[in-house]
Amino acid sequence: MIGISKLYCRTVEPSDALRYGRESKKLPSHLLQFSKDKKPVVVWNVTRRCNLKCVHCYAHSKDIEYQDELSTEQGKELIDDLAEFGSPVILFSGGEPLMRKDLTELAAYATSKGIRAVISTNGTLISEEKARELKEIGLSYVGISLDGMRETNDKFRGVEGAFDKALQGVRNCQAAGIKVGLRFTINRHNVEDIPEIFDLLEKENIPRICFYHLVYSGRGSDMREEDLSLEESRETVDLLIDRTRELHAKGKMVEVLTVDNHCDGPYIYLRLLKEDPERAAEVLELLQMNRGNSTGIGIGCVSWDGSVHPDQFWRHYSFGNVKERKFSEIWTDTSDPLMAGLKDRKPLIKANADRCANCKWFDVCNGNFRVRAEAVHNNIWADDPACYLSDEEIGYSENK
Repeated sequence: MIGISKLYCRTVEPSDALRYGRESKKLPSHLLQFSKDKKPVVVWNVTRRCNLKCVHCYAHSKDIEYQDELSTEQGKELIDDLAEFGSPVILFSGGEPLMRKDLTELAAYATSKGIRAVISTNGTLISEEKARELKEIGLSYVGISLDGMRETNDKFRGVEGAFDKALQGVRNCQAAGIKVGLRFTINRHNVEDIPEIFDLLEKENIPRICFYHLVYSGRGSDMREEDLSLEESRETVDLLIDRTRELHAKGKMVEVLTVDNHCDGPYIYLRLLKEDPERAAEVLELLQMNRGNSTGIGIGCVSWDGSVHPDQFWRHYSFGNVKERKFSEIWTDTSDPLMAGLKDRKPLIKANADRCANCKWFDVCNGNFRVRAEAVHNNIWADDPACYLSDEEIGYSENK
């Protein structure tokens, strides 16, 4: 994650993370990305079932019963292991996690073990009663997906009325006192809705939004042609920066982040270098703490059937299954070549890529998104095709 509000609007200083020793167990949630130990935040897809039909779904979810989901007891065993391992956060996802009947029991168990529990949901099932229930179990955050305004979102989600139900879910969370935010996956069909989304944040007093760059995985792999061009990506990040600055100037301290394209970090730095060199130096320090893409390091995924993946987009590759071995054992076993490679990827990228191999921002980007490189180049260690920085900006000729 790249925090536009944190970096550009000065809501986080380098000293903030240093004050806690940069240890993930001690850091508040908004500083976790700057931890030095990088214990994995685990996305647990508790169910594959979903009541919507999103065109970019990496899980190919349907509204049917799926077999082989982890049982409640197996889920609690997973949570016990994650707590002992030191994972700071479990993100309950799906499918639609609220379609799993024991979700609140599992989330409550996680919080009882000292793990922050958050939910990634489409929001359509969050009634007033469900919101109160989520509040009572100590949930840290609810992220609700809106991929555009009403017409755009409903087309994207495949179900008419999804926008209104999701927005009501946001309001129900707010009324119950739960921190809630939006999740927005950027593509050519919804990018023009971004200004209205910012207006919605202001109107509804929504404190957080994550803008996801498109990842070519699951149904999203069929959307490669729907991704923004490199120039459009630059323009969109500029728009996100400008609208975030406008909100903060009005006293609306909304947390705005981008996800799944770590060249956003150097891009913000380069813009600040022209506008505010002193802040640019501080941002560079924060980016160096963040260390870029954390697939296989600081982010992992457990599927509904117990399979362990490098992150939620690597559904086609599993390191093992928590029904057979503990997550902590699987995650620290570098006998798997992909696990070893993700944990020490620089030599492999240097040997296989061109721009990434000769980029001066490698240590603050960490080679960006490997699954996207694989999707386009059929080579995990090739260049990430979504990097929109110019050859000049990455120092390509100089390093070459």
